[in-house]
Amino acid sequence: MPTLIRLIVILLVLVGLGYGAMFALVAIVQPRDKEVTIRIPARDLVPSTQRDPLVRREINTTRQPEAPAAAPPAAEEPALSVEPASDAPAEEGEVVTRQQGIE
Repeated sequence: MPTLIRLIVILLVLVGLGYGAMFALVAIVQPRDKEVTIRIPARDLVPSTQRDPLVRREINTTRQPEAPAAAPPAAEEPALSVEPASDAPAEEGEVVTRQQGIE
């Protein structure tokens, strides 16, 4: 047991010396200001489209949504259909459902 206590005491003394050295460096040493100039070639200032993986594409907003394909009538019971909502605002607490693709 005395060996373990000696080891812990020695480690604590070493940690204290390291902490004291760092504190002394912070308190005593003053960094010097120095101007630094770095030349950057002009070709590196403007990103080339060949290296750029992301390309901005134009979005065609004049395209009309395609009409959905006509589904064959099902022999089973028909699903509940939702009538398209009008452009009138919904009453309080009412849910308005719109067709897909129409905002």
